[in-house]
Amino acid sequence: MTLPLKFFATCPKGIEPLLADELRALAAEGVRETRAGVAFEGALATAYRACLWSRLANRILLPLKSFPAPSPEALYEGVQTIAWKEHLAPEGTLAVDFTASQSAITHSHYGALKVKDAIVDQLRDEFGARPSVDTAQPDVRVNVYLLRDEATISLDLSGESLHRRGYRTQTVEAPLKENLAAAILMRAHWPGIAKEGGALVDLMCGSGTLLIEGALIAADAAPGLARQYFGFLNWKQHDVAIWSELIEEAHNRREAGLEKLPPIHGYDHDPLAIRSARDNLKRAGLGNLVTAERRELSACAPEEAPTGLVVANPPYGERLGDAGDMPALYAELGAQLKTCFPGWHAAVFTGNPELGKVMGLRAIKMHTLYNGAIECKLLHFDITPENIVGERVAKPFEIRPGSSAEMFANRLRKDLQHFGRWARRQEISCYRLYDADLHEYNLAVDVYESDKRYVHVQEYEAPDTIDPDKARQRLQHALGVIPLVLEIPREQMFFKVRRRQKGGGQYEKLDETGAFHEVREGPCRFLVNFTDYLDTGLFLDHRATRAMLGELAKGKRFLNLFGYTGTATVHAGLGGAASTTTVDMSYTYLDWAQRNFELNGMKGKNHELVQADVLVWLKQNHARRYGLIFLDPPTFSRSKRMEDTFDVQRDHVALIVDAAALLDPDGILVFSTNLRRFKIDREALSPLTVEDITRKTIPQDFERDPKIHQCFRITRK
Repeated sequence: MTLPLKFFATCPKGIEPLLADELRALAAEGVRETRAGVAFEGALATAYRACLWSRLANRILLPLKSFPAPSPEALYEGVQTIAWKEHLAPEGTLAVDFTASQSAITHSHYGALKVKDAIVDQLRDEFGARPSVDTAQPDVRVNVYLLRDEATISLDLSGESLHRRGYRTQTVEAPLKENLAAAILMRAHWPGIAKEGGALVDLMCGSGTLLIEGALIAADAAPGLARQYFGFLNWKQHDVAIWSELIEEAHNRREAGLEKLPPIHGYDHDPLAIRSARDNLKRAGLGNLVTAERRELSACAPEEAPTGLVVANPPYGERLGDAGDMPALYAELGAQLKTCFPGWHAAVFTGNPELGKVMGLRAIKMHTLYNGAIECKLLHFDITPENIVGERVAKPFEIRPGSSAEMFANRLRKDLQHFGRWARRQEISCYRLYDADLHEYNLAVDVYESDKRYVHVQEYEAPDTIDPDKARQRLQHALGVIPLVLEIPREQMFFKVRRRQKGGGQYEKLDETGAFHEVREGPCRFLVNFTDYLDTGLFLDHRATRAMLGELAKGKRFLNLFGYTGTATVHAGLGGAASTTTVDMSYTYLDWAQRNFELNGMKGKNHELVQADVLVWLKQNHARRYGLIFLDPPTFSRSKRMEDTFDVQRDHVALIVDAAALLDPDGILVFSTNLRRFKIDREALSPLTVEDITRKTIPQDFERDPKIHQCFRITRK
């Protein structure tokens, strides 16, 4: 008798109980919940079935071995005790995912390299050939989890996260992942409602994820059936016969299920969202069975079906949008639920459950789920007369005397008086007004004076010690106070959450409004965007640095590395630079830089824009010479277009040396970083003269946070 294999299914936090039930329904044995996953046992067919049918899991792992790995050498040796020829052909491809926690090895990329080396070396020593790396669709994907120096090596049978069903072509702002959408529907008892013929309606359907997942559940359709790739398909122990049988069964079940699909309808006010939803429905094979229509929430109308589930995932001000308008939106949502869906069950998924209180409905249950790192609540309502509570009207925000909101308002007025006067004297149109001056209000508030006054508000991510409900309440107060004190309409205030960034997250696209506003900085004119990215295109803390570069640039060839939107180049160009070269990997930001150049009359071949990986470009252009170089790299980057990861602390010496090699004999390199714990390696840079000029480059409006960046003037000895 063959012993059952042991497997582990990973999932988003909060979904573990649902996933355990799902795996039991898929005939898994020995099911045991853990944090962020579920362990289970069974035959190989059980794991295949989980890959094909799990609506909730991220990955299905087959653990191969666990061993102590307190050092890179121990990790390498432990990996080599596994017979990799049983899993991977010498000429095959592999990828390694590495996660470490509370361990001596802290750098995930380095750990992954050691594991890859151990596998490659073993196969090369035995067969004289070595596998190559393919991070997209490898023959074998190896998963390594290092916890307290104990390594668990697993094969990732899913190959890539199972939430990628294969039907999504376009997304809108902050889309739900497919397995989170499925969890919302499971918690809302949609499977049972669908069996009874009830309808599904999504009032804010976005790109249609809830609609599609709801249809797949109701049709008994395997969520993985449209996927072209799984991690086991080229695994040496893959059983083609078992997999073919499961695929045939899934096709038959889907075909039968689609014939009895209940009514499923989605609505959204955004025409781009509806277009995206229709494209995704078509890709999922549901284009003629599920409808998505453009409709304002206020135009809600009763459905033909007498009962069913109505869902909504309204915005809640965590990433984008005017959080001050959220109470009115939730009040409108509640009003439409009561008017159009009496007798239905409703499920509202929100990161701000306080807003649920203005809906005028009593929640019968609440579940905690996580949208990425954001803790959210799924509010359940039975829309019946006994659950309707007194109407709550969203009133204009008022600053109550003696409240913490009044304390914040007073501080904001004081800062506005001080920095506003200073900015006018210095002819500065964009400045930091408030920077977490009160620990209760952990915000940065920046003022941009353009054709109108615009305000860019960022909330710093609160530590785990802060009560999230209190933090959320203070945020609502702050977003009510700011427009009142600065005397602007709410639509001229833009809010974002600044989380700890990983791998260039500051450049992550958040929206696609394409709305730009012109601002001035000294002699320069710049375009800023308040909605589409985490940053606006103008780093205000570098105002003094840019002015310094403009003064130094006269008559010199200027090089701007990691040039972003080219604002430093504009200062150099208007300062009289003989020529400028701006290098960045992003086409988006180089296009933005070009627009900034044109706005300032900088045209022609003397102002060169180069799309390239800076690290590679420096190696390929070592013969060039510049009189002034500005080097402001990201803290960490792992862009798909880069050959390797970049870590400013680890890699700054090589980067500075390569950049300084391009200096004229009397040239100047200005190096800057916003890594707060950064320590420049003066010993390794001893052939160069390194002068710390940080204090000279911190503008007055950033003196409250002197660690906002570090800046160095570097020359040849």
